[in-house]
Amino acid sequence: VLRKVFDSLSAKNSVVWTALVSGYASNGYTDEALELFRSMPGRGLFAWTALVSGYVRAGESVSAVELFVEMRRDAVTIDDAFVLSAVTGGAADLAALVLGRQLHGLSMRLGFLSSMMVGNALVDMYSKCSDIHSAREVFEEITVRDIISWTTMIVGEAQHGRAGEAFALYDRMILAGVKPNEVTFVGLIYACSHAGLVQKGRQLFDSVKREYDINPGLQLYTCYLDLLSRSGHLSEAEELITTMPYEPDEAAWGALLSACKKHNDAEMCVRVADNLLELGPKYPSTCVLLSNVYAVNGKWGSVSTVRKLMANMKINKEPGYSWVEVGRESRLFHAGEVPVDMREEILVFLEELVSEMRRRGYVPDTSSVMHDLEEHEKEHHLFLHSERLAVAFGILKSLPGSVIRVVKNLRVCGDCHTVMKLISEIFQRKIIVRDATRFHHFEGGKCSCGEFW
Repeated sequence: VLRKVFDSLSAKNSVVWTALVSGYASNGYTDEALELFRSMPGRGLFAWTALVSGYVRAGESVSAVELFVEMRRDAVTIDDAFVLSAVTGGAADLAALVLGRQLHGLSMRLGFLSSMMVGNALVDMYSKCSDIHSAREVFEEITVRDIISWTTMIVGEAQHGRAGEAFALYDRMILAGVKPNEVTFVGLIYACSHAGLVQKGRQLFDSVKREYDINPGLQLYTCYLDLLSRSGHLSEAEELITTMPYEPDEAAWGALLSACKKHNDAEMCVRVADNLLELGPKYPSTCVLLSNVYAVNGKWGSVSTVRKLMANMKINKEPGYSWVEVGRESRLFHAGEVPVDMREEILVFLEELVSEMRRRGYVPDTSSVMHDLEEHEKEHHLFLHSERLAVAFGILKSLPGSVIRVVKNLRVCGDCHTVMKLISEIFQRKIIVRDATRFHHFEGGKCSCGEFW
């Protein structure tokens, strides 16, 4: 409808053009937005901003960065901070630390570091790119902070396993007279969940409604549920999921099922799995979890049902991949696929690593692998997990003592978690892994998560 109105206009100024570009891009119609943008006369900063920010919101951050580079080549004057904030968000989504640092430098040269919008984006970028210390430095330099500034930093500290720092920031925020919102509490309870602080989490959850008159949403309930179940309070968690004022979704049931599996409560495992199966799971990781839970408990009829569901919905286990940056070189590794140009080096490295780990008492944990494989096949499957390939590449290509930073699209499995701790000890390297749920800082044979993950 808007396009018809636009086409019917005899005179179109830059505001009208930009509004339609923004409308297309903001709603995910990026191809149409780009086509319209290319035909637009006299493209100014606001049109570029609408396009770049729209691409970022649509999850097309690589294209957003490419467009920003094109804008710079066109010598468009940047006299507004929003486009810098948007493209920095794109770097955060890509976990591209080198690019993020370049954008930080550009913001500094253009005089936008005093902008709260740019500052907030940089804090988020550094947090998501595994450099929590730089995130904190930028946060402390923001002169005027809003709730987004505080919450972004609190969530960042929580995801990096720094619960104490997250709580201290919350106390500072309250003293500064800033009222928390629901996302603030999601970050705080997440910190509790990944540090085993059950009582602290209970107090925070109770204060949401009592002290701040915030009605907890499903996301906050799910986070609290995760805290209870992860810490072994399974009965309390099950009562919460059945009495909360929302219909539990796949994420809520999945969190409870993972905890039941971890704490070896077979009876509850099957009960929760049945509820989740009845819901009709849509995510591959949930289906794999269901299949494994049923298989462990000998429920082969239910295993067959899950497999048929996966086949009917054309669900395959999402392939794991990991991304690593070494200097100005970056590589993407897929599980089971060793790049040809470094195949021999990486395989020799991993074989020698396994031998050394076994001397130190390492025994592969194959519980996360699909149950229809032989044991030696499961071990080989683990051997070529993407994060191991990425870390092997990082160690082989980087200077001794430098930090290895890896981004993984899925949750790190238990065996890889053990392996990363051993690698950090054997090679005396700090390894930071950002997986689907949090950051793991491996150093000296230990992990920042304290095994609460």
